Formats: sequence, structure tokens, C-alpha cells
Amino acid sequence: SAKDMKHRLGFLLQKSDSCDYSSSQSKKEKISSSQRVSQEEVRKWADSLENLIHHDRGLAAFRAFLKSEYSEENIEFWVSCEEYKKTKSPAKLSPKARKIYDEFISVQATKEVNLDSCTREKTSHNMLEPTLSCFDEAQRKIFTLMEKDSYRRFLKSPYYLDLVSPSGAGCGPENCKRNHTHSLDCNSNIISQCA
Repeated sequence: SAKDMKHRLGFLLQKSDSCDYSSSQSKKEKISSSQRVSQEEVRKWADSLENLIHHDRGLAAFRAFLKSEYSEENIEFWVSCEEYKKTKSPAKLSPKARKIYDEFISVQATKEVNLDSCTREKTSHNMLEPTLSCFDEAQRKIFTLMEKDSYRRFLKSPYYLDLVSPSGAGCGPENCKRNHTHSLDCNSNIISQCA
């Protein structure tokens, strides 16, 4: 659809903008080697949402996809909960918990996640004495929501298919050679096809 193409175009434009072709060769090599993901690893992402979001590049791709659907608050909440659980200092628990609650769960939350009233109430009650597990139920609900909904759409989207298919969507071998990262020629080709 036109909306999907618009989102994809925006994603590709961001990708091509992030490539600085006037930079040194070593910087380009460093960027491309850090972005390489084996086909085997990318295929594992289709096995479970857990495999996907526990891999840095998988998480980045999924986050970009959710951003294109205007629902990135779900993955941001999940990541915030994971980081919160690593809190070592008991004195930091309460302020960190309050920040997460205010950002994602409260009625006036700027990035409110979709929780049922029972889970929202329980999490609100947990805020009276925050522990490392005070967001566990809410985090589990959001994970399940992503798993049943956006994760399935992600696996059918260009964000995943372009990584898993070596030939690339809209960028046939006759138009440009495919390597581990998108080249400017490939992006330009897709952009011109969408115009």
C-alpha cells in the first residue's frame, strides 16, 4: 500500500543519509563489519521474538519496524524494564521505577502502553514499594502483545525480508550487487521504483 511504501521509503532514506561516503575507508569498513549479521542468525529471529530482541541488530530492526507503525513504545517499555531489572542500588529503584511508570503506564504517560486495567492497577500498587520485579507482569503482557501482533507483521515486512533474503526486495542482481549492507545504488534503485 502507499502507506507501507512511504514508511519503507523513509527507512531507506534514513539508511542512505547515515552513510557518509566522504568518510575514510577504515570508518566505512568498521561500520559495515559491525552491521553484518549471518543469514543463520537472521533466520533464528523468525523462530521467536525472544531470539530477535536479544540480538542487537534484531532489536534495532524490530524497533525501526515498530517506529514505522507508530508503536515503538512497546519495545521501549520492554527494554526499559530489562534495564531496570539490572539496577544494583536499592536507592535507585524507586526513582527509576517512577520514571518508567510515568513514561509508559500512568494515565498521562507520554508513551502509554496498552495494558488491561487489572495489570495497570497491580503495577500501580507495586509502585508503593518498588522491587526489581514490580514491572514483570506488565512487561510479560506487552511481550505477549508484541509476539502475537507486531512480531508476526515484522516477519512479513521489508525490515526482516530484506535481511533474510540475499537477493533483496526491489534490488535484483541485474540492477546492483547485494552485499551485507544496503548500498546507495540499491537504495536509489528502490526509491526510484517507488516514485
